[in-house]
Amino acid sequence: MKRVVITGAGTINALGHDVATTLDAMANGVCGIGPLDIRDVDRLAVKIGGQVTGYDEHEHFNRQQISLYDRFTQFTLLAAAQAIGEAGLTFSGDLADRSGVVLGTSGGGLNTQDENYRAVYEEGKNRVHPFIVPKLMNNAAASHVSMQYNLRGPSFTVATACASSNHAMGQAFSMIRSGMADVMVTGGSESMLCFGGVKAWEGLRVMSKDACRPFSATRNGMVQGEGAGVFVFEERDHAMKRGAVILAEVAGFAMSSDASDIVTPSKQGAARAIAGALKDAKLNREDVGYINAHGTGTAANDKTECAAVADVFGRCADDLMMSSTKSMHGHLIGGTGAVELLACVMALRDGIIAPTIGYEEADPECALDVVPNIAREAKVTAVLSNAFAFGGLNAVIALRAA
Repeated sequence: MKRVVITGAGTINALGHDVATTLDAMANGVCGIGPLDIRDVDRLAVKIGGQVTGYDEHEHFNRQQISLYDRFTQFTLLAAAQAIGEAGLTFSGDLADRSGVVLGTSGGGLNTQDENYRAVYEEGKNRVHPFIVPKLMNNAAASHVSMQYNLRGPSFTVATACASSNHAMGQAFSMIRSGMADVMVTGGSESMLCFGGVKAWEGLRVMSKDACRPFSATRNGMVQGEGAGVFVFEERDHAMKRGAVILAEVAGFAMSSDASDIVTPSKQGAARAIAGALKDAKLNREDVGYINAHGTGTAANDKTECAAVADVFGRCADDLMMSSTKSMHGHLIGGTGAVELLACVMALRDGIIAPTIGYEEADPECALDVVPNIAREAKVTAVLSNAFAFGGLNAVIALRAA
């Protein structure tokens, strides 16, 4: 089987509009969660989120593009430009045919849906823009990336709720490893911070009104975020031959299904995905120094994830660091795993472990080293990134130092 490496990364999220700013914020424990600036926020019970601030779509796209690009697509294109630019790739000829894009999202063009439902039902309009369907469809971002960069290989979108990005990146990894492709642009994006998106999540009663405090006994729920994370995955020999800078190696991937409940997580399902990723990467438990946790800040998720990690790692769990960067950038739902993978790259490349901020009080059911509040310097050579979604869909990625 072929080896797969990461040669480019890009992002826009609540912590920053690029990778360097985002990693600096993660290393310094900056909180990107704040008051929401959206229409009808006064009608919401939850008024906070990890919103991308200082962003003007007109600075990046012309009027015709904006008519085609929902906010989640815009974020994807900006992150993809950074990632492909860093990788230094131009796609033409055989390389274009052997390169593709797999992206994750859950809500897709939810902002577009929200705006047009208002127009039709609230304002009584009988016509909408003719590009509404191609603007709101979940595959819009993947399609626009493929068209912009001439990626003529496998291109599609994965929608598995909060595990969408990890599933997408896992598929990209598998395609390159099997020889189906040489390069894959992959990751995910989400922009659900509109009235309809937040109001729907309020109904689940899992949202915090003040802060995201994963693993802390004082936690009271998750906080939504928005943005995108995009990477260039590349066959290792292909990257080496052209002298590319390798950020990290994608060592393994595993998926599982709880097959038990639509919202309540299963320790067994999560554990099987974690153990499967270790096996696929040919890693021993003691090889892993850091896990970027799913860590939503809900009691059910936090306790289940800690129990699953403890089961898989046994005595090695005492030497393991595990943090949730959702405490800083919020839960990007379908895009969250992609932004969180940046923290994994930072751990391997820079030796900096992102903290779990907002931690106030120990929870005996989360008795792991969750790197509370302050980042840590540590040399790690292998890491995991966990994603566990509603519907019991689990996806875990293993990375190794370049």
